[in-house]
Amino acid sequence: MSVAIVKFNAGNITSVKFALEKLGASYVITDDPGKIAEADRVILPGVGEASSAMNYLREKGLDHILRSLQQPFLGICLGMQLLCTSSDEGNADGLNIIAGRVKKFSSKLKVPLIGWNCVKFAEDELFFGLKKLEFQYFVHSYYLETGDRTIAEAQYGISYSAAVRHLNFRGVQFHPEKSAEPGLQILKNFLRLKT
Repeated sequence: MSVAIVKFNAGNITSVKFALEKLGASYVITDDPGKIAEADRVILPGVGEASSAMNYLREKGLDHILRSLQQPFLGICLGMQLLCTSSDEGNADGLNIIAGRVKKFSSKLKVPLIGWNCVKFAEDELFFGLKKLEFQYFVHSYYLETGDRTIAEAQYGISYSAAVRHLNFRGVQFHPEKSAEPGLQILKNFLRLKT
């Protein structure tokens, strides 16, 4: 099985790479549309800024490729936010796979939110073997409201989407690669997904 980690204008690829190595998964880090399309699994990780990240994806023609993928796909942190219609961050247009606008947390809250936060999981193959409530590691200033695509929730002033799904596309706002055993279990489950 091959995993394509999408290389784009964002950070955090290294920790995803180390987590996959720990799980014994083979991967390639690439911005080549052909290699991404041919991979068995695709991960869009990211810590960065939405508008510059989307500009990079468009310049490389990756926005069209990502939207067309049929294999299991996982967006992590910024990678999840880019699945959405748009973002307040840089007034960016996203991939529009998940309907909704990513918004900035209230100015009354300390941002970025950095650290462990409790996640409430719904039924999904991505969360097999986890308790209904688990702590995961977050680093973010922007969030997606809960909606019909939400498959996990967290609280920070409000309830927001900690994970979303549409067809083969899943996104997690937290960093499973930095979330100890529960996070590794999520990545292990992702590698086993059929859709």
